[in-house]
Amino acid sequence: MGMGEHDWGAWGGAGGPWGGGGPHGRGRPAWGHGPPPWVAGLLGLAQQGQRGPKVRRGDVRAAILDVLAVEPMNGYQVIQQIAERSGGAWKPSPGSVYPTLQQLEDEGLVEGSDAEGRRTLRLTEAGREYVAEHPEELAETWRVFDEPASSGSSDFKPVIGQVMAAVWQIIMSGNRQQQAEAVEILAETRRKLYGLLAEGEPE
Repeated sequence: MGMGEHDWGAWGGAGGPWGGGGPHGRGRPAWGHGPPPWVAGLLGLAQQGQRGPKVRRGDVRAAILDVLAVEPMNGYQVIQQIAERSGGAWKPSPGSVYPTLQQLEDEGLVEGSDAEGRRTLRLTEAGREYVAEHPEELAETWRVFDEPASSGSSDFKPVIGQVMAAVWQIIMSGNRQQQAEAVEILAETRRKLYGLLAEGEPE
């Protein structure tokens, strides 16, 4: 069954907690891109971001090369992929990513193509060779984010952050059928979680 826009009122409508983004990217919430601040506050991710691992000089460069090695993408997607790869602990600013992308283009490691008002970035042959020859350098960028958390409860945060990022993409970019299926998945997940708390089989 398809979904109308009113079905997402609690998520993205003007009166909902998402604050006016709405499905399919119409409108823009006051906080800009990504899930709203109340989600970070609910999970303690805002504090985690402030106290998280310190990003070293050159990490933005290595992270960009690593995510572009997976597939071509635009600058916004690069930022989102870095945030997802770090479990939400690190989301570099456009002010650090875009100048680094330009530098990588100047070095001949990245190239871009413009189509329909969007610039898609990909590794050049030299860029692919660099990635293949420096696996340890690229892996070191993520190692600090992949270290086990100090407590069991903190282990949830990267996973929850990744799930919320996926939900946000469905809200902003998914079609009605995808959104309807996402609601069913979330509802089923909720039932299973309560089943765990009840120490019984979820219905």
